[in-house]
Amino acid sequence: MKVFAISDLHLSTVVDKPMDVFGSAWDNYIDLIIADWKQKVTDEDVVLLAGDFSWAMRMPDALPDFALLADLPGKKVIIRGNHDYWWNTISQVRNSLPSGFYALQNDCLRLGNLLLCGTRGWVCPDGNNLSEDDQKIFLRERERLELSLKAMTLQRQATDTVVAMMHFPPFNGRFEESLFTQLFVKYDVPTVVYGHLHGKDCRAVLSMKKFGINFYLTSCDLVKNQLVFVTEVN
Repeated sequence: MKVFAISDLHLSTVVDKPMDVFGSAWDNYIDLIIADWKQKVTDEDVVLLAGDFSWAMRMPDALPDFALLADLPGKKVIIRGNHDYWWNTISQVRNSLPSGFYALQNDCLRLGNLLLCGTRGWVCPDGNNLSEDDQKIFLRERERLELSLKAMTLQRQATDTVVAMMHFPPFNGRFEESLFTQLFVKYDVPTVVYGHLHGKDCRAVLSMKKFGINFYLTSCDLVKNQLVFVTEVN
């Protein structure tokens, strides 16, 4: 089983919000992603979709966006991004998703010997840059991540591969230690995928190893609309 990732698709089948207004990196991007997906992914593989999947405001309007990918090979695992306004309760999301899609929220998903966990995350502190409201959300997301990691620990076996998903980067723009990275170290998470960042001017590194963890940035415009290979699971 191979694990791939791509995020921030910002699909808009129903909502009139095309992404090509943000530059040439978004020209025909969905066609490029689908073509690359078909070349790389088999039915045995997993594709992680780390947030900002659809511009839809309601689940019924998001379903045509899911339909674009529903027939593609592989299992698809999603987490919520800051623009996924269609995401209401986790039960509503799971009851609405097409076959082959899985949603993570405060828990852990097992697919064979692969354990997936994570949370949306939030802006990480860089000095005293967070407002009181942002600080509350940041701390709440830290608690949600630990709930997911604890659920993973209860299932974890020696032969398992663990991958964590976040939407926001788990560190600030200087890639400093945060409450999120501390949890990944505490629970011995070897691999983390995330998105949220866009554009050529953002402070971004597509892949790096820090704190003993492999981090992968998977925002589709930054990875040239190609799925990122994350790991292989026996």
